[in-house]
Amino acid sequence: MIRKEEVLQDVVIKFAGDSGDGMQLTGSQFTNNTALLGVDLATFPDFPAEIRAPIGTLPGVSGFQLHFSTGKVYTPGDDCDVLVAMNAAALKVNMKNLKKGGRVIVNTDGFDAKNLRLAAYVDGVNPLEDGSLDNYEVIKMDVTKMTREALKDFEMGTKEKDRAKNMFVLGFLYWMYNRNMDNTITFLTEKFGKKDTILQSNIRALQAGYNYADTTETFTTRYTVEKSKMIPGKYRSIMGNQALSYGLIAAGKKSGLSIFLGSYPITPASDILHELSKHKSFGIRTFQAEDEIAAITSSIGASYGGLLGVTTTSGPGMALKAEAMGLAVMLEIPLLIINVQRGGPSTGLPTKTEQSDLLQAYYGRNGECPMPVIAASTPSDCFDAVYEAVRISVQHMTPVILLSDGYIANGSEPWKFPQTDDLPEIAVSFKKELGAWEDKFMPYYRDEKLVRPWAIPGTPGFEHRVGGIEKQNITGNVSYDPDNHQLMVKIREEKVDKIANYIPEQKLDSGPEKGKMLVLGWGSTYGAIKSAVKELQEHDFDIAHAHIRYMRPFPRNLGDIIKNYNKVLIPELNNGQLIKIIRDKYLVDAKGYNKIMGIPITKGELIETIKKMWNE
Repeated sequence: MIRKEEVLQDVVIKFAGDSGDGMQLTGSQFTNNTALLGVDLATFPDFPAEIRAPIGTLPGVSGFQLHFSTGKVYTPGDDCDVLVAMNAAALKVNMKNLKKGGRVIVNTDGFDAKNLRLAAYVDGVNPLEDGSLDNYEVIKMDVTKMTREALKDFEMGTKEKDRAKNMFVLGFLYWMYNRNMDNTITFLTEKFGKKDTILQSNIRALQAGYNYADTTETFTTRYTVEKSKMIPGKYRSIMGNQALSYGLIAAGKKSGLSIFLGSYPITPASDILHELSKHKSFGIRTFQAEDEIAAITSSIGASYGGLLGVTTTSGPGMALKAEAMGLAVMLEIPLLIINVQRGGPSTGLPTKTEQSDLLQAYYGRNGECPMPVIAASTPSDCFDAVYEAVRISVQHMTPVILLSDGYIANGSEPWKFPQTDDLPEIAVSFKKELGAWEDKFMPYYRDEKLVRPWAIPGTPGFEHRVGGIEKQNITGNVSYDPDNHQLMVKIREEKVDKIANYIPEQKLDSGPEKGKMLVLGWGSTYGAIKSAVKELQEHDFDIAHAHIRYMRPFPRNLGDIIKNYNKVLIPELNNGQLIKIIRDKYLVDAKGYNKIMGIPITKGELIETIKKMWNE
């Protein structure tokens, strides 16, 4: 049999099946394999909202999309070249995102009468037989049957054997894309080393899928995507929540502060708690509290005691933490609140992504309660964003909100990780001696940044009062004086505003310094905006892209940048939140593009929106 080799520049694969089909594991293993080859990539895991949705139904479909390329990758791709559908529901949910002429790999066992009924197909209709897939290349395999046959010598139940179906599919794809299976075998060995039957059955299924592709006459072409041209350095594939965790560890070591995480599990932030709990050797202390309020108040206590208090949550948890956040503002102590946003309101879409908590971060507390807000833009950027959030918090004695979201948290990309010596220092000082101007300790005496001293309880002579009642300026005594209250409100606001003097000025990501249009973004819209603007620039559009990390206060020069363009477009995964703030602060007639579907903005739809606005 003659085998052909074909080199591809760019591939998007979507793995889709039932929640129990192991599509997340299959996708993550193919991702790790891709990363080891030095190929650039981006991923988008897509989880069902329910922990165990009814098997075979549309709400129960779990997906994992992977975009890998010889060129630079900014998004997990608009449409997929290859769809792996383990059952009828997976096919029905994802066909709309498969390119015309694309390849469909189906497990025929998932298209029996029961699965078709559960997927809400009309009685008697089977998409594998009715001609609806005639415009696609369809590869039909009875994965279930072949997996069971490969494992016939194992003393396992049928249910246990079927759990290895995903490994059969993974082996098949490893052959198709000219890959080595060693990294997955190593992973399986580490995961199931003490369960030899499970280990050997998964390896056997993986090899069976590879050998099936290698020996059947149906497949005559193998594909290769060449290594990407990347900046030299050491890389690893990283997910957003992992990067946040590592950024916190690094910031703790660089600042000399022990990290205390007080958290209550909530999707999609829980992985930060899981990850940090593994790193006690770095001085990390984790506490799973009984509720969101206990989580943040324990973190406030830790910061008061000289540690760096951190709490992680999502939108519903932020609402519960609001009163305690106000307490931290009143105390003026370091605290980091990490909000991994999801679809809302209320429980909303717990496993889907959204950028809908920006206004909550700005205004979602009682009274005048300003706090700095920082937003991460990609999975790897989470490391730098949280590191900077820690620096601002401890050097300006203020709680800081860090915004991520489900797309960033669960997505992955290659990360050129820094060396310790390359990270900027985070200087921290505790009040231990009285100044020449002081007769006694004044807890609210401020420096040129309007920052008060950080005195650890128990330090002789530095006892001071804490609590949520308004403080008298300088002394920190309880005060109900109206003039003092207005003064303190203004001071706390000015302190946050002054942070703009200690952060970098806003830079353009790409494009001319003056022009017809600026696309202004924040958070996880980065990849879609980057790729859309880049493509339009290649077609001579006079367009620029700027992406904001420092959401409050804004960089000093942001207003000047905005005024250099005739039109400003702000794409967001919400109903228009940043645009309200930009219009209010800079009095600019910005236009919005808003998507609130629980899924990211695509490059294609953004290009269409820009072209329409361009011609208006």
